[in-house]
Amino acid sequence: MSQGGATVCEAANPPDQGWAWMVLLAAVLLQGLTLGFPSCIGVFFTDLQHEFQASNSETSWFPSIMVAVLYGGGPLCSILVKRFGCRFAVMLGGLLSGVGMVSSSFCKSISQLYLTAGLITGLGSCFSFQAGVTVLGYYFVRWRTLVNAMASTGVSLGFTLWPLLSQYLLDEMGWRNTFLIFGGILLNCCVCGAIMRPVQLAPGSPLQSPKPAEEPGRRAEGAQLSNGASSPHSKLQQQTRRTACFQMLQKHLAFDIFCQNKGYQIYTIGVTWMMMGFALPHVYLVPYAIQNGVEERRAALLISIIGFINIFIRPLTGLLSGHRVFTGRRIYLFSLAVLLCGLSNFICVISAEFSMLIIYCVILSIAMSGIGALTFQVLMDVVEMDRFSSALGLFTILESITLLIGPPLTGFLVDITRDFHYVFYNSSFFLISAALFMMLSFCALEKKNKLKEASKVPLDNPSRYQYNEMPTEPQSESQSPPAVVYITSI
Repeated sequence: MSQGGATVCEAANPPDQGWAWMVLLAAVLLQGLTLGFPSCIGVFFTDLQHEFQASNSETSWFPSIMVAVLYGGGPLCSILVKRFGCRFAVMLGGLLSGVGMVSSSFCKSISQLYLTAGLITGLGSCFSFQAGVTVLGYYFVRWRTLVNAMASTGVSLGFTLWPLLSQYLLDEMGWRNTFLIFGGILLNCCVCGAIMRPVQLAPGSPLQSPKPAEEPGRRAEGAQLSNGASSPHSKLQQQTRRTACFQMLQKHLAFDIFCQNKGYQIYTIGVTWMMMGFALPHVYLVPYAIQNGVEERRAALLISIIGFINIFIRPLTGLLSGHRVFTGRRIYLFSLAVLLCGLSNFICVISAEFSMLIIYCVILSIAMSGIGALTFQVLMDVVEMDRFSSALGLFTILESITLLIGPPLTGFLVDITRDFHYVFYNSSFFLISAALFMMLSFCALEKKNKLKEASKVPLDNPSRYQYNEMPTEPQSESQSPPAVVYITSI
């Protein structure tokens, strides 16, 4: 069944088996190439400042734009995945990332760097990363929690290797040639996308579309637009257009889920607020260490220490959170990790000695392991899988706003006060307040649900108020899971 050049097909093989593990391997590499890449930007911070005579605030816009677009391009990625499939989205992202970094090596001003490395590379990383996360949810059911944690180890590998490679190449050939080489490395996202092959039809199985009523609705909508265009009644035409626009936004940005699902609403607000402070140490830790007399190579090693510890802690976190004891309680593990991340920043305020900074990196990496391993798993817990792509789009675009403004605002504060301690004060404030908000809000939501159950008041729409878990155990043969539907360009 083809539709607009796209082929709709369903999974022939059961989940958690066969080619799914190759897709997991590709997802690990993808996360290292995309989410792990911004970790090396702090290595170039001082050189870019000197090259373009820029302030802390102006220079911090570069990584902020990159990370913000990486998260905020979710709706565009959602449209690409629904229309062309995950393979196309990942490969297009790899191409954009490579072109962006190659173009960056020829920039003559910091503003040009915002466009090339910030916007183009960030958008390409977004397509590759988010499509890779989405496809894991369809390939795995029973091992979904563990697989998400294993995939996130790619970020740890990226955190470990990117800063070391960056510092070596920077010392040997300067930042321009380094960016040129990075463009070639990021093209490997295309190879990862090629591994995410289209899923073949099962023999004798019926072909199923995601939403049978969707296409007739589109045809009716198109007929209304056509009639409205030829009708003299412009008000009807405008109303129809507004309805079509609203339906498009609701489909790709999941506003309906945000308004109805209290768990998703609380989690999205909490993580969005958290991101105001989460990225600050990654941007400013290396400049802070260098300013306090730490050698450049040792300062770059700090970020690698964070990544190296993450490699081992993230899978353990995934195994721990996948235990039955934590079913329905993963949000509290996530909140504890955010709280620990915020408290760890006070170590940098106390001392900037290299030994103390290593202790800080160890504690921060443990907290980051919990955040990285659980972020998308908790999101899969609070929304249904068939709406995950849309929910992820709204979730990430809200994150991108705070990721964009957080580092530049803190950089402006540092420029005024000439005190890097405000980086860690700000980070602690946002992280600790976000953790407490999510903990207390989910506790209140659970108590409210228990009171309603105790009073035996029937709920007209239980999923609207409850924090529901997606099933993690395989279903019986008599109750086989619905067919996974892919829309691909092949």
